[in-house]
Amino acid sequence: MASPGYEFAMTATAKNELEPELLAMKRAAREAATLIMGIYAADFTVEWKGKNDPVTRADREANELIVTALSSQFPSYGILAEESAPTTVAEMQQAQRHERIFCIDPIDGTREFVDRNGEFCVMIGLVTGGAASAGVIAVPVSNQLFYGSAAHGTFVEPLEGEGPSVQLSLSATSGELRALVSRSHTSQRTARLLDALGIQERLRCGSVGVKATRILEGQAELYVHPSSGCKLWDACAPDALLQGAGGVLTDLSGAAIDYRGDLAIDSGLIACHRSLHARVVAAGSALG
Repeated sequence: MASPGYEFAMTATAKNELEPELLAMKRAAREAATLIMGIYAADFTVEWKGKNDPVTRADREANELIVTALSSQFPSYGILAEESAPTTVAEMQQAQRHERIFCIDPIDGTREFVDRNGEFCVMIGLVTGGAASAGVIAVPVSNQLFYGSAAHGTFVEPLEGEGPSVQLSLSATSGELRALVSRSHTSQRTARLLDALGIQERLRCGSVGVKATRILEGQAELYVHPSSGCKLWDACAPDALLQGAGGVLTDLSGAAIDYRGDLAIDSGLIACHRSLHARVVAAGSALG
């Protein structure tokens, strides 16, 4: 079995220039989580934006809450949000012309929200100069708020109530590996890639964001999504948080995600510790 994959350290950090943004992101994520859980506990209607793409009023109301909160405090920043995404090339270019851009997924794992299995989260990422720089992931069912920046570290604290803020640091992988696989989107290509890596233990989990938090906590070493289907708001917050803990999130070729590029990420995702990354990229390349 692999090592636990993380270390806890109660440490103070150097001054983070993104502190005002992170405080606002954390506050918005907490408020959105409260709103979402109120709807989660009651009856709600499910609509469909497309095949395997559900949406509820929780998605829309949380989206509006977060966008309103962040745009009022940071009016010069661009915003890409799942439930109010740009619908034209001109709107996309307008959002991405800013030096800093918020990427918002009000409920990552809406299918899991609908199924009431708890595997969903609120994600807010910050892009600086086209790269993921900071992120917040709120997981309401486990009462956890993950936050931090690529440059100043990643932390977890209670979403509600009192409790310490704990720094997370991934350790190099060794021994047998555990991979997270989609609960609702099975993929033969993923299975072939994990076979090529010799990974037998495969843990089903919904939500890209929840998968990232499980890597951060040492419950698994790898998440790989070797096909299309993800969007920039699926990747941004996990990208920043994994970097802050010693991990990495890239496309399947090993390239950094360009948050000023296309909204859809068609070249897959890899999330893991830096020491494992080259091996996964090589295996993905061999698949063709």
